[in-house]
Amino acid sequence: MTTTVIDGLPIPQRYGAILTIALGITVSVLDGAIANVALPTIAQDLHASPASSIWIVNAYQLAITISLLSLSSLGEIFGYRRIYMIGLVLFSFTSLACAMSDSLMTLTVARVLQGFGAACIMSVNVALVRIIYPQRFLGRGMGINALIVAVSSAAGPTVAAAILSFANWPWLFAINLPIGLIAFCMGLKFLPGNSSKAIGRKFDFISSMMNALTFGLLISAISGYAQGLDHRLILGEVVALVVIGWFFIRRQLTKSSPLLPVDLLRIPIFTMSICTSMCSFAAQMLAFVSLPFFLQNTLGLDAVSTGLLLTPWPLATMVMAPISGRLVERFHPGILGGVGLVVFSIGLYSLALLPEHPSHLNIIWRMIVCGAGFGLFQSPNNHTIVSSAPRSRSGGASGMLGTARLLGQTTGAAMVALMFNLFSASGTHASLILAGTLALAGAVVSMLRMTQKLVEQQKA
Repeated sequence: MTTTVIDGLPIPQRYGAILTIALGITVSVLDGAIANVALPTIAQDLHASPASSIWIVNAYQLAITISLLSLSSLGEIFGYRRIYMIGLVLFSFTSLACAMSDSLMTLTVARVLQGFGAACIMSVNVALVRIIYPQRFLGRGMGINALIVAVSSAAGPTVAAAILSFANWPWLFAINLPIGLIAFCMGLKFLPGNSSKAIGRKFDFISSMMNALTFGLLISAISGYAQGLDHRLILGEVVALVVIGWFFIRRQLTKSSPLLPVDLLRIPIFTMSICTSMCSFAAQMLAFVSLPFFLQNTLGLDAVSTGLLLTPWPLATMVMAPISGRLVERFHPGILGGVGLVVFSIGLYSLALLPEHPSHLNIIWRMIVCGAGFGLFQSPNNHTIVSSAPRSRSGGASGMLGTARLLGQTTGAAMVALMFNLFSASGTHASLILAGTLALAGAVVSMLRMTQKLVEQQKA
């Protein structure tokens, strides 16, 4: 059933639609981190080296990053619902292909295709939330969405540890098939169509290719520098990035509805919110990549215990995100986001100050502080990003929100490698200090948003 709506869906359909969104986003975000815990086992089973097995993770993230904005544009042209449904089908069946892979090459190719399916889902999920919820309740919808994304991205190690405790690694991917198919059937019934489409607008294939090259080179250069690759190669990537990026941005400035939403970046509160989002996810990834090294190498814990000690973070986010989604109806998102990031930074700094042999309780309360601060920030920030964009550009805002998250996470993971290269045994401590500093910088930017008027853009 395709429904064109003006201001939200009626309650029975609204619940079904948001559950459909939740299922798709959960599996697509979760798969960005769920394979990390099993990499050693996968590499051994597929007779691959540890270094080459990293592509199992990188291929997925790279495919999402280079295609997210292009798919957002397609959503504005052909409909968010259609792109989302295509994504569910592609993601589900390529997950099965991942589970059936018998070599590193086939698994990597399947992960690339799976990443494109995930990008379809991520590129339009926020735009769909804006259609599903009435404007007055948009904060609640964004709170639920932020909760799903934050918990899914943080819970990867926990979920992986739980699955691996009773099944082998292919089940990390195979479990997506029934979930994806259930979400697809629900989407046929509950998901709405666009309230307005970009009629007469054509997809810009040249910009799409330039976008893929720009973001691909950016991620490659950041990761290569952090891992200490040949500086000549990195310099070549940076030069290519600058040249292609310059022509890409110049082309976008001539478009009325650009692929890279430079039109939206002219809105100060939108740009400031994107920056704070990148800071928060970079800080989150710095903590979540570095902490397992401390918990396993220093404290001698196993993978399951490590996952359980990281679990209070997503649980605290789960509690706080819906609450902050309601608070944004009464308080300025700048103050809510700023307070959330200050609390987040306090939790990160307290983790950096852990004693040499802390008790589990000592770790748990710090994780709760981090998760609560992260959850308090995400909902108001995402609400601001979406509501500050015109309705006809909801796809661009949704794609930019996802791109900011992925760039933040990619940069954060790269910075962990850099911290370990620079500080060796103190790499986790340095990573947490840097994470706290990024969260604090984001808090300052968030507070500055209080000088900006909150104007709900209703223009088509």
